[in-house]
Amino acid sequence: MVDRKDLGSWLSGPDTSHISKYPGERLGLPESGPGSIARAGRRILAICIDWLLCLLISQFLFDGAALATIGIFFVEQVLLVGTLGYSVGHRIMNIHVVRLAPRAGAASGASGPGGPGTLPAGPLAAVVRTLLLCLVIPAVVFDPDQRGLHDRAMNTVLLRR
Repeated sequence: MVDRKDLGSWLSGPDTSHISKYPGERLGLPESGPGSIARAGRRILAICIDWLLCLLISQFLFDGAALATIGIFFVEQVLLVGTLGYSVGHRIMNIHVVRLAPRAGAASGASGPGGPGTLPAGPLAAVVRTLLLCLVIPAVVFDPDQRGLHDRAMNTVLLRR
């Protein structure tokens, strides 16, 4: 015979104990303030600023050729994110790109810019991340921590400064 105890597990709804309360919680990042995940609004404005800047340069130097614009965007992202950790748009929106440290490093308290267990993005991460960003689709598919596929591929994250 089936009693109420057997049915209670599915009647009470799904187990939500593994769901994060805020983006970045699973990564050990703060909910808000410096070192927290940069929200979508900041990221979208940053990429719009970068794109407009590249469009202006392309218009001035190459008569606005679309391929030139994306080429300039690629070079800007790789050079600036690879060396400084942020592009012009990121800097204006007060965010930066960091690479998350491996779990062992994060557990031992390794720290860098942006919070516990983070490291500078570096040139290789900037190249791969930008290449995927230029494909657009990886940037619009994201996880619960608001990291796009381009960030997940290189274990990077955009944090507030």
